[in-house]
Amino acid sequence: MRGWIKLLLLLVYLGSFHAYYRERIEALGIGLPLVLYLGVFAVLALALLLAAFSRPGWLRWSLALVFTVSAIFLDAYNRITDSYLTYSAFVSMVYAGGFVQEALQQYHYAITLAAARALLLLFGLGLRPGPTPRLPWLLPPVAPVLGLLVLIAILFVRAGEGARGLPVMYTPLAYLSLFGYETLHDHVGPRQPVSLAQSGPAMARDIVLLIDESISGNYLDLNTPAGVTSHLAQAQPGVSIVNFGYAASIANCSADTNVTLRYGGTRSDYLRINSTQPSIWQYAKRAGLGTVYIDGQRTGGNLQNLMTETEKRDIDQFIQFDDTPVVQRDMAALERLVALLKDGRPQLIVVNKVGAHFPVHDKYPDDFLKYQPALPRGRYVDIADTGTRDGFDGRPQDWVLYRNAYQNTVLWNVGEFFRRLFAEGDLSQAVVLYTSDHGQDLHERGNPGLNTHCDSDPVPEEGLVPLVVIQGEGLRTLDWQAHLQANRNASSHYNLFPTLLKLMGYDGTAVSALYGRSLDMPTDDPFTFNVRFNARLGAKPDFRHIDLGQVVTPASVLAGQPMPVGKAD
Repeated sequence: MRGWIKLLLLLVYLGSFHAYYRERIEALGIGLPLVLYLGVFAVLALALLLAAFSRPGWLRWSLALVFTVSAIFLDAYNRITDSYLTYSAFVSMVYAGGFVQEALQQYHYAITLAAARALLLLFGLGLRPGPTPRLPWLLPPVAPVLGLLVLIAILFVRAGEGARGLPVMYTPLAYLSLFGYETLHDHVGPRQPVSLAQSGPAMARDIVLLIDESISGNYLDLNTPAGVTSHLAQAQPGVSIVNFGYAASIANCSADTNVTLRYGGTRSDYLRINSTQPSIWQYAKRAGLGTVYIDGQRTGGNLQNLMTETEKRDIDQFIQFDDTPVVQRDMAALERLVALLKDGRPQLIVVNKVGAHFPVHDKYPDDFLKYQPALPRGRYVDIADTGTRDGFDGRPQDWVLYRNAYQNTVLWNVGEFFRRLFAEGDLSQAVVLYTSDHGQDLHERGNPGLNTHCDSDPVPEEGLVPLVVIQGEGLRTLDWQAHLQANRNASSHYNLFPTLLKLMGYDGTAVSALYGRSLDMPTDDPFTFNVRFNARLGAKPDFRHIDLGQVVTPASVLAGQPMPVGKAD
């Protein structure tokens, strides 16, 4: 009887994913691919059922725990993102593994639901089987291992593709095995020193790269009249503001974008360049600039966005705000930036802001509660980029509250930030390049899911960011106006690294040959962002073009339709 109960539990668990299988079957259609899919599915399902009859209790429960954790991982991901976990997305999550505890807090509800369903799998595999059919004693414990090896082989041959629609407990284990293999065999070479020649001194005393977090270009007044006040759309005394409009981000995940902004990877060669070429810090030091990194997101010296201790050695001042409340960290970063602009020292300053990463309930003070009704306040005061989803189920009304809280956050961490910068900062000898790491999916179209970015099949707004140049009014640097009409709403993050190098005095021809076009040139950008940044095992990056005619803006959300955006004003 126990054997039948175990089989029933496993069959019920497998059957609970019927919509997941049906979607895959419908996508394949009638033909040989469907036959192959059903054959692999049958092999994996049979291997799982055989595992339930392993005789040693310790082995049976070990298999049960491993498969259960793996199943919870994939099930929770699907619930949170309403999308399939690709191998590239899995690698991105591994790189962000230092924040697993925060992720458990952020998605507590979805993980709990996945874990509750996975109890069927746990007990179906782990309970003592009782009398069993006559089977070779090695077959039950070996069968799931062989099934996993079959899936790993398929993924290896197909560059990480081929697990969609198969039993969920195998996929993360297969991905982890592939990642381990790549880690052992992936060596692209040592980090190279700076070899570019300089054609002159740095063009400004202070060169600033200001990277915001989760600020979507379609929610700022820079690009749409109904956008949140940024203080960048109005003339400011003593400075020139050049708005390049909408820009395409490198990727729709923070780590992928930030590491490429620091190392200059190009669309065609970002993996090699990011791994072997000099960092922005090395270029700055060779140009005679001090190096400063202001990190508003992490504390306690913790590194993020694929920064290593080796990279950190080239940073003269590494600044975090351990004792500052999250809501005040961007203002604390502003105070340090203002002080650095006044100290008279030539330096490269990179600022990684708190911005508007979820949760956005408490990232603005009460005085900035302009957009209402908003998410309830008071529960996430000390949380930079995590928080439970309790009470937020992704319903249309939930997203109305979220969008209002998001706009309040932008009003504070962007609008008030720049208001104070223009009022207090000495920008006379500075050039500031402002952008965000990626945009946001705020579910304006009513699409399902809880995620705002890092989706494997994203909406275009996830890759849509602002791009602005600010400099002292009398400062002569690059000719931003020369090609502004063509470059506005048509450039990308990939134009920033060569722009920074030219500002540091490096030879423009050599810079362009290695890193592409800067913002003072016709950028001729394809206007795409990468949703398969970790392209592995021979897979190609997946660059998604942003059609500005389909971009949703705050005004069009109220009207219920997209508001087209022209390429240039």
